[in-house]
Amino acid sequence: MQRGESITLGREVQAILIPDGVEITLEEKSEVVLTQSLSGTFTVMTDRGFLARISGKDSDALGLEVPEPITPISPPEEGGDSLKNQIWDAMRTCYDPEIPVNIVELGLIYTCEIKALPGGDQSSVTIAMTLTAPGCGMGDILKMDVEQKVADLDGVSEVMVDMVFDPPWNPELMSEATRLDLGLL
Repeated sequence: MQRGESITLGREVQAILIPDGVEITLEEKSEVVLTQSLSGTFTVMTDRGFLARISGKDSDALGLEVPEPITPISPPEEGGDSLKNQIWDAMRTCYDPEIPVNIVELGLIYTCEIKALPGGDQSSVTIAMTLTAPGCGMGDILKMDVEQKVADLDGVSEVMVDMVFDPPWNPELMSEATRLDLGLL
């Protein structure tokens, strides 16, 4: 299945309306167009012209298999596979549902602090994250993605994602490569 191809839903499926973040039901036999398939989720254009995000666990409704998570390659720091690198790599597997860019490259992660917990083998992670627009309905969804993916890492026992809006996000916060890819340079 290629991006842009029409798909007839094989069963009723729950989806998240983009950018509102509201749960909707897409009916069996509805026509949708696949616009994005990244990191275990699908973005589709509904027959009513709305974008919606479908979870990978519901890939069968689309007649597709769950996409393999993208494993980003980042330059190794000292120690190569440090917890810090693993956390940033995990966050790079969280994608904006409207454009195929991960939240790190979009500049949505402001800070990531790691604190060792007593005992030394577990850590607490606090992340300051923003959104491209304060009223974005997908904020809670993206926040949950980050929390889940970071919490799944060995050595992480606590994750706190704080949504912050100061300073406000702007396109200059995107990586140069992303701005180039999106035609903003």
